[in-house]
Amino acid sequence: MLRSMKSSASEEDKSAAEVMAVQPHEQAQATTKPGTASCIGSGMSIVGNVECDGPAQVFGRIKGELRASDLLIGDGAQIEGSVFAQEVTVCGRVKGTIRAVHVKLQNGGAVEGDIFHRSLSIDENSLFEGSSRRVENPTEPPSVDVKGPQEKGMHSSPLAPYLQRVEASAPIVDPHVATDGPA
Repeated sequence: MLRSMKSSASEEDKSAAEVMAVQPHEQAQATTKPGTASCIGSGMSIVGNVECDGPAQVFGRIKGELRASDLLIGDGAQIEGSVFAQEVTVCGRVKGTIRAVHVKLQNGGAVEGDIFHRSLSIDENSLFEGSSRRVENPTEPPSVDVKGPQEKGMHSSPLAPYLQRVEASAPIVDPHVATDGPA
C-alpha cells in the first residue's frame, strides 16, 4: 500500500512533503537568534571568571566567578565560585555564594554555600547546605562598614542594653598578671 502511494504521488506532493519535513528544523533556527544565549557544554572546563551580557546555560565545569542575566546550571554542571545573576536555576552543583533576585534549586540541584536572594525555591530532591538571606538588592555588592561587624552588630541589636550591662559588670582580668588564688 505504501509503495503504491509513493509511486502515485505527484512531484508537487513530494516537494511539499520535503518542505514539511524541513520546515520544523528551519523554524527552530529562526526562533533562536544567534548570540542570545551562551552555552558552556558538558565537555568544557573553564578556570577563570566568566561574564555573559545575556542569558547563559552551563553544563560543564567552571572554577571562578560567573555572571549572567539569566543562568541555568544544568544537570551535571559543576561551579566552584561566586554566581551573580537576575535569575538562577540550579540543576547541577554550586560550591560558593549565589547572589540573584530569583533562585531555584530543582531536579536534584545542590548548593554548598550562601544564597542572597529576593525569592528562593528549593525542590524536595535538591540539596542546600549553607545560609540563606533575603535582601532587597542581592546582586549589588555588600556594603562594608568601617566600624566592623562586631561593634555595629552589638549596638544595633535589641539585646544591646543587656550586653552593655554585662560588659560593665564583668571584672577585667589580665592574663599576664599571676594570681596566687583567693586571699
